[in-house]
Amino acid sequence: MKANPLVAITAAVLCVASGAPARAGEPAGAAAIVPLWPKGQMPGRGSTGPERELPARGDNVTRLTDINEPTITVFKVPGTNKPTPAVIICPGGAYSILAYDKEGTEIAAWLNSIGITGIVLKYRVPGNQDGAFQDIQRAVRLTRRNASGWNISAHRVGVMGFSAGGHLCARLSTNADQSSYPKLDVVDEEKLRPDFAILVYPAYLSSAAGKLAADLPVSATTPPAFMVHTEDDKSFVAGSKIFHEALVAAKVTHEFFLCPTGGHGYGLRSDKEVAVWPKKCQAWLSKTGIL
Repeated sequence: MKANPLVAITAAVLCVASGAPARAGEPAGAAAIVPLWPKGQMPGRGSTGPERELPARGDNVTRLTDINEPTITVFKVPGTNKPTPAVIICPGGAYSILAYDKEGTEIAAWLNSIGITGIVLKYRVPGNQDGAFQDIQRAVRLTRRNASGWNISAHRVGVMGFSAGGHLCARLSTNADQSSYPKLDVVDEEKLRPDFAILVYPAYLSSAAGKLAADLPVSATTPPAFMVHTEDDKSFVAGSKIFHEALVAAKVTHEFFLCPTGGHGYGLRSDKEVAVWPKKCQAWLSKTGIL
């Protein structure tokens, strides 16, 4: 039997009672907030200041920055005894902030509604792509190590990212053959490769020369993917098209939902044509046997 990583890593696990009121956009079910790293053993660097929430901008988005203690927050599917798929959610924010509700907890609530455990990753920002990459690797391993206790199917663990978070998920999907940090404990014996990826208006997938970004070596071992983008997201849609072409060339199972309007950064809040993307994604998850 595998050791319980909540004991192996740290006792500092915060449990939110299932009867506690949820914040706006947060799933109503119980949540476990789990530190990613054993105390004092986080590889790489943190931020220079304490974690903070940025002032509101009038758009009902919670923006976090200066992440020094990365965590995952686990939102289980209520009322089921059957192991569910799980998705590790990576909010966007240009690797500067995390749009924590719009592209995090609100997404977990939607995933719960279709029978998937939502796991929101609070990864290191600002300006720390290497730290963020270590964080997502550890999050996948920690999820698999806890699969039984969290009522998760260990072979249906995916990643989902928005904007910069989409780049982070694409990077893991194409670089899952070797860890970027040394083994710390039994958690790091778990495999890195996600079983699937969902990329919603991903950023930074192409180079300035219009080629696939050098840090995204797509191959036949890249996991299945569902991609969402719109033609009017002029800054980043070209990267998604190039990534799609690379997936086609490598014969990776995937679906690319490309539509005319929606812009960038909408999460689940769009009233444009792209608003149907969650239904398209759910259909793809069912078609591929994940749901």
